Amino acid sequence: MQFKDYYETLGVAREATQEDIKKAFRKLARKYHPDVSKEANAEAHMKDVNEAYAVLSDPEKRAAYDQLGRGYQPGQEFRPPPDWDAGFEFSGHGYPPREAADFSDFFSELFGRMGGAERSGFHGQGGQFHAQGEDHHAKVLLDVEDAFTGAFRQIGLRVPQVDAQGRVSLATRTLNVKIPKGVRAGQIIRLAGQGAPGMGGGAAGDLLLEVQFKPHPRFHAEGRDLHLSLPVAPWEAALGAVIAVDLPTGPVKVRIPEGAQSGKQLRVRGKGIPGEPPGDLLLDIQVALPPADTPRARELYETMAREMAFDPRAANAHTPNPHGRA
Repeated sequence: MQFKDYYETLGVAREATQEDIKKAFRKLARKYHPDVSKEANAEAHMKDVNEAYAVLSDPEKRAAYDQLGRGYQPGQEFRPPPDWDAGFEFSGHGYPPREAADFSDFFSELFGRMGGAERSGFHGQGGQFHAQGEDHHAKVLLDVEDAFTGAFRQIGLRVPQVDAQGRVSLATRTLNVKIPKGVRAGQIIRLAGQGAPGMGGGAAGDLLLEVQFKPHPRFHAEGRDLHLSLPVAPWEAALGAVIAVDLPTGPVKVRIPEGAQSGKQLRVRGKGIPGEPPGDLLLDIQVALPPADTPRARELYETMAREMAFDPRAANAHTPNPHGRA
């Protein structure tokens, strides 16, 4: 996928005001609108202009695009980093995938799932209308350890705002959030009344926090299951052993079966992320060889080589073709 420079498409500077962007769009729309344009490839140009305007005219999308696109050139190979949109607070004006598909793959990848459906909340009484505020959305990254114990966390969200000159900037909104024990990736934490204010006395919307976990040096969560690569010594794998595996809530003893091989997976039920039911702990065995970095260590390896009738490549040995063909 190639990076698209929306500022270049509209012919405006990155410091352009919202009014500058609107004027540039109108000028290009008159030039490329298929109903009136005589330019070559007018329809394709108009599609690019519409896409650029859809992003740069929206302060939320523009702020996110600006943060993501620093250092990229038009046409450069581009893949958004995982969770690039974490920490941005979006209103409910996202593009559903079907509508996002009308634009490029670049747009769909970045904005196709951004935000959520706007909640309808208009009520009339005595000639007055009351509108419930729309929900806001944000993705937050938590430590997987928080899922085991629950926690209170201070979370900062970047909120786009337009200044008096029509330029987009980012402000930080800080919230104290209770993380429930057993939270899992993809779960929504709802903060009542923390969304957009209502109209005519209507209730404020909610802030919906989508939980994802930060990359962890040891653990990888899938739902409530917890994956862990477990190094074992050759004698532990060959003879079997009981070893302690450190988890966020403390060590748990695990039995390594005799003859375990690298790649074997052990399942310890109920020792994953807490819940109803709790997840499992999935251990991927990796046999780790001690180095032959001392005379004694080399002697032990040489003794094993002489006395153990072991060929690790025996299963891959060439078997003659019964039909005599190569």
